[in-house]
Amino acid sequence: MNIHAPSLGIGAGIAAISIIAVFYVMSVNVGTPFSVEDIEQSKHENVKPAEAENPKQISMSVLTENASPLLGDPSAPITIIEFGDYQCFFCNKFFHETENQILENYIKTGKVKMIFKDFTIIGQDSVTAAHAAHCAGEQDKFWEYHDTLYNNWTGENNGWASPENQLKFAGDLGLDMDAFTECTSSGRYMKMIQASAEDAKTVGFTGTPGFIIIGANNKMAKIPGAQPYDVFAKVLDSEELQNN
Repeated sequence: MNIHAPSLGIGAGIAAISIIAVFYVMSVNVGTPFSVEDIEQSKHENVKPAEAENPKQISMSVLTENASPLLGDPSAPITIIEFGDYQCFFCNKFFHETENQILENYIKTGKVKMIFKDFTIIGQDSVTAAHAAHCAGEQDKFWEYHDTLYNNWTGENNGWASPENQLKFAGDLGLDMDAFTECTSSGRYMKMIQASAEDAKTVGFTGTPGFIIIGANNKMAKIPGAQPYDVFAKVLDSEELQNN
């Protein structure tokens, strides 16, 4: 199985987010109360705040535009933004090993909301899959299609995410096939997908997956790669992200 180098190396417009329009992205951690490295080394210890160095000012639109529909309660106090590629080995690993636990323990309980942004870096089928997911979103099935893509993942650049299979996945979900075919043929989400990939680069990601977590009072954490569930839980439960 071939694994694309950027994914191996690292391991939706929302009006509901009530935070200011400009924030600071640090070179290693995004306004984070602590680093992923610190979490990995101190899972059962108190983790000290990370030092903020060389902050870069970024517009909030970089995170909230060119994105998926919102997953979860719009009033949830914490937001997870994932930058991913449907062909990515580690994105698939995160989906199967970590995302469902976050869904059950944080999203369904109203603590967290989530959006997905495309960072299509592996191949043309990555773009094809991303476009198909947005077309499914026109029928209110973005997240169902997102899940279907990862549940049918078989590798990188081996054909599983082909245009032909996108039609099959749409049929499996019971989508209106005429509307779906018209959408996929139109290419109308191509500019949005390209813009989302540029947003990922602006934030500082070079591979997939990558995550920005926004908490109370505009406090943020940047988590690169398919970290295990306990890393995400430690960030999501941290007093630094939850306290105003």
